[in-house]
Amino acid sequence: MVDRRHIAVEPATRPEMHEVLVEAVEQAGGVVAPINEASALIFADPAAADSFPSLIANGANVEWIQLPYAGIETFVQHLEKSHLWTCGKGIYAPPVAEWIVTALLAAFRDIPRYARASSWPRQEGRNLLGAKLTVLGGGGITQSLLALLEPWGCEVTVVRRSPTSLPGAARITALDQLHAAVGDADAVIVALALTDETRGIINETTLKAMKTDAWLCNVGRGGHVVTNDLVAALRSGEIAGAVLDVTDPEPLPDGHALWSLDNCLITPHVGNTPQMGLPLIADRVRDNVRRWIGHEPLVGTVDVDAGY
Repeated sequence: MVDRRHIAVEPATRPEMHEVLVEAVEQAGGVVAPINEASALIFADPAAADSFPSLIANGANVEWIQLPYAGIETFVQHLEKSHLWTCGKGIYAPPVAEWIVTALLAAFRDIPRYARASSWPRQEGRNLLGAKLTVLGGGGITQSLLALLEPWGCEVTVVRRSPTSLPGAARITALDQLHAAVGDADAVIVALALTDETRGIINETTLKAMKTDAWLCNVGRGGHVVTNDLVAALRSGEIAGAVLDVTDPEPLPDGHALWSLDNCLITPHVGNTPQMGLPLIADRVRDNVRRWIGHEPLVGTVDVDAGY
């Protein structure tokens, strides 16, 4: 029987990440071992999902796999029920919530237009204070965001699968009430996991349901938004504007229409950067390795059927 303390950290294609995760395993009492001698695998390169099948083929005794992602859509094709899976869900929430607050302030203060101006522009803007916000998704990002928004006294509606209440939310509603939920919002914030149910959730119909002075902020995944529908809505003034940390396609190609719109601000998927995220995933690995060795429940388990 393989020693439960023997844990593989693979692949080693990102040396800076591999080194930090090896250290985390050892600090938690684990012994870093080749995958053929390991009881668990810490997957150490978010960009190397395609290497997983050949890697796990040598890990006959691996029972638990820790993924570095929060949203695991790039890995979902590899999920199966013969392993216990955990991911980084929840750990990246604080920096991503900070990005959302930044995006809201930039949107309401009309920063996208000012940043492009080459002469003194007309003065516009409004307060985040007391704004009506609708957040799609009720996970860790939204929980962190609600805490950050408390000083602004915003009225927040959360659209989520579960009816469970969240501290700081004025109301909770279900996805089938989406269009009503976005109808009076000053900003709509997408903070969902990307699944078949949520792909393309921001489309022509949803955008038409929003107010003409409302902003869209997307920190979920680019696939949540039908890009052509968003471009049309921004060009026509159907909504006030958009702040996007994720796009479809991603990276957004040079010359794409979104780059030229003065009511669209794009950041290059920096809601959580490697510098921000590496210490956070290391903490999750340390915690889960301790739990694994101690036969305790792991944190951040993946629902294989749901895909997140």
